[in-house]
Amino acid sequence: MRLTLRDGIPFVAAQLSCQGHTLNLEHVMIDTGSASSIFAADQVAAPGIFPSPQDTIYRIRGVGGSEFVFTRQVDRLVAGELQVRDPMITVGAMNYGFEIYGILGMDFLLQARAMIDLHRLELLPAT
Repeated sequence: MRLTLRDGIPFVAAQLSCQGHTLNLEHVMIDTGSASSIFAADQVAAPGIFPSPQDTIYRIRGVGGSEFVFTRQVDRLVAGELQVRDPMITVGAMNYGFEIYGILGMDFLLQARAMIDLHRLELLPAT
């Protein structure tokens, strides 16, 4: 899958499947500095991913500041040829000052056995 650089940051498109719905998300950042994958709450609400009374809301911190989030297990997360079944994702506001609908973090990249080819600007499955 081809990486698109925006201001020097790599982005891809991803698909998230949950409860029989598939959501196509553009503007998903590849971030090897993020331990977990996070998605924008306003983007993932359509397939029914929103906080429930049973969810634990907690605060995460990163370079861009902190925000309140919750986690949810989804059926599948796909980026190009890479796929992870039954991953846990984090959901938060993601108001970072630029258009971003999600972050594929190290949890996804390791489980999917991803390779990032920066010379060719591609996200690939390990051979």
